[in-house]
Amino acid sequence: MTTTRTEESFIVLQEVSAAAGLSPEGAEPIRLAENDLWRLPGGVVVRIARAGQEDAAAREVAVARWLAENNVPAVRPMPWDQPVHAGGRAATFWELLPPHRHGTEADLAPLLRRMHELPTPPFAIGRLQPFVRVADRLAAARSVSDDDRQWLLDHLGKLQQQWAHLPAGRPHCVIHGDAWGGNCAVVEDGAALLMDFERTSFGPPEWDLTSTAVAHDTFGTVSAERYGAYCERYGFDVMNWAGYPTLRGVRELRLVTFALQIADHDADALGQAHYRVACVRGFEGPRPWRWRAVG
Repeated sequence: MTTTRTEESFIVLQEVSAAAGLSPEGAEPIRLAENDLWRLPGGVVVRIARAGQEDAAAREVAVARWLAENNVPAVRPMPWDQPVHAGGRAATFWELLPPHRHGTEADLAPLLRRMHELPTPPFAIGRLQPFVRVADRLAAARSVSDDDRQWLLDHLGKLQQQWAHLPAGRPHCVIHGDAWGGNCAVVEDGAALLMDFERTSFGPPEWDLTSTAVAHDTFGTVSAERYGAYCERYGFDVMNWAGYPTLRGVRELRLVTFALQIADHDADALGQAHYRVACVRGFEGPRPWRWRAVG
């Protein structure tokens, strides 16, 4: 009998819960994706990392505790030793948030500013690796032509050279790494909290700010008015920085290769993947290109 995705994840949940001294009885899946999230009775959320992400899971907990010590609103890990290891996976345990909605870019901006202003933490955080997995995705992609693959590899090389010679910008600091509204939660009393520190590292704060800039500039999903409010609340417009086109190019290439990866397993994503390639190659006119989500 074939085991479903939910059943496979629940088997791991049973193991990590037992290792933490908890019962998985009554657990409900929240989201099963790269990381599996489960809700346990009693207000505990279990986050099961994909295999090989033990260090990232430990860093997430360390970052969240460091933010708490520095009074930055964020999701809080449970107060026991973490992560817990079982079944070849690492799991972390978090306080369940009260009813909430995704934050807007205006909710996110002041949280990022506070995070970026913090001193360097007393634990190893790792440096931002903006090109991680890009070359591997291009090498493995079956849904791209040889011509497009070579162009994208050449484009990657140019961006790597540009990244190595970025103009002076804001002081490097701890950055969130995946700074969009979905990683900001707003609870019923209006308080906003940061969440998901899987990609937190040390690097240029402009990397975080480029997420919202690209939503405005590349995708057209954030209006000029909303983008202006975001910049005002943070206190800086990354689009005015000379290094912005490079960071935008890196983020766009990452999203192209992600779509190609998905298209190899999901025919519905094939058209979007090819459209993204055509956009970055200059075949679809100027931005915004209004890419749609895949995966």
